[in-house]
Amino acid sequence: MKKWFAVIGDPVAQSMSPGMHDYWLQENGIDAAYLPIHAKSENLQSVITSLKLLGCSGWNVTVPHKSDILPFLGSVDDAAAHMDAVNTVVIEEEGSLVGYNTDGIGFVRALEEKYGKTRKEEEILIIGAGGAAKGIAFALRSAGYGPITFTNRTMANAEELSERLPNSTCLTIAEAEQQLSRFGIIIQTTSVGMAFSSEGMPLNPINVSPGTAAIDIIYNPLETEFLATARKKGADPANGIGMFVHQGALSFEKWTGIRPDTVGMMEQLTQQLEDQHANK
Repeated sequence: MKKWFAVIGDPVAQSMSPGMHDYWLQENGIDAAYLPIHAKSENLQSVITSLKLLGCSGWNVTVPHKSDILPFLGSVDDAAAHMDAVNTVVIEEEGSLVGYNTDGIGFVRALEEKYGKTRKEEEILIIGAGGAAKGIAFALRSAGYGPITFTNRTMANAEELSERLPNSTCLTIAEAEQQLSRFGIIIQTTSVGMAFSSEGMPLNPINVSPGTAAIDIIYNPLETEFLATARKKGADPANGIGMFVHQGALSFEKWTGIRPDTVGMMEQLTQQLEDQHANK
């Protein structure tokens, strides 16, 4: 039986994962397919049961199911347990479902691919306090980065996240904007600035220091207003393509044992998004 993989979410039609994984499967000579599965929250358990019955070899999980899927899994890795979220499911030989979260590790790989491994002692500011911020912070701390400071419009959420991560602190948005020059790495994890969602900036990076690594995990558009402003002030910007590709590569590796080409995929997806923008 031909192997197949999937991504489940609601919505899922906009996902770039099928094109990415299908390319990697073909590039590595693997006779398999990767399908998008539209799964509504009320049908999640039925979808998971169907995936197993129909012989799916593993799947990715996207919004809004990353936390809701946890009760249906046999076990999860440390990252997924810490984040209360799963983005990759592997079916073991005996049929048990194991959940992983590759988002945070994918971010760290993208960070080091772009900026090298020499910035571990620089102060880090993470904008946002949701699941992405939690996963990135956990992965950064596990990789030896820090100290880490959180900022968020809802201060209580930043405080809660800071309490969960040892030796981290938090600032209000206004305080973070005033003190921005002290941070060598600034990571924007909110949805503000995403295409078809919202415009603007969660924080004004006008006080960023030249050479600062300014990262926005959004990749559509390729350059958000936040990144454009930071770049004009001399920062070294990066969008979310790297994180997206590396988290997918980690999933692919767990399913197939093969580490796919990430550099070529980032170039391919960047060109694809540029073409989409040009044709609007």
